[in-house]
Amino acid sequence: MANELGYRTARDLFLACPAIARDMKSPAAAQPPLEFCRALLAGRVPEEAVTFCAYLLPERAAVWWGHECLSNLAELLAERDLELLALVSDWVGEPGNPRHRAALSSVVDPSPATPAAWIALSAAWRDPAFDMLSTGFPAAHAVNAGILTGLARVSTADRFAVLSAFVEMGIQMVEMEAQRQSVDAY
Repeated sequence: MANELGYRTARDLFLACPAIARDMKSPAAAQPPLEFCRALLAGRVPEEAVTFCAYLLPERAAVWWGHECLSNLAELLAERDLELLALVSDWVGEPGNPRHRAALSSVVDPSPATPAAWIALSAAWRDPAFDMLSTGFPAAHAVNAGILTGLARVSTADRFAVLSAFVEMGIQMVEMEAQRQSVDAY
C-alpha cells in the first residue's frame, strides 16, 4: 500500500513519533514505510525492522503483534510469561473492559525483565498508575523491547529466520490495519 496508516514515507513516521529515533539508529528515508521496513530487515541491523513495525502499527495492533510473536516462542518462555500473554490476549479482545484492565494492572511490573512482561506493560501503558506516558516513549517502545527480548532467547542459528517471520507478520498486520482504516473511512 502506498499510504500505510497515514504515513506516505518512513520519514513521516519519524516526524510524527520522534521517540522512534531513540530506539533505532537508521535514519528515516523518504521511501514508503513497508519498503523501508523491508530494507531494514535486509540491512546491517535487521532488528530495527521490528522497531519500525512496532512504531508503525496502531497501539492495540502493535500489542497484539507482540503477543503473537511471543506466542510463537512459547517453548522458550516461563510459565509466568505465558500467564501474562493470556491476560494480554484478553485485553486486546476487549481493551475497554475494566475487568481486563484491572487484571493487567494488578500484575504489570513497571520495570519488566521478561519478554511477556514488556508486552503486558505495553497493554497497560496508558494506565495512570504506571505513569508511562511521562517517559516520552509510546507503548511501541515496550512492544519493541518485548519482541527483541524474546528474540534474544532464540538460538543464534535460528534467530534471523524467526526475526524475518516476525517482521513479515508485522508487515501483514500493517497492511490489514491500513485496509481496515480505508474501509472505515467510507
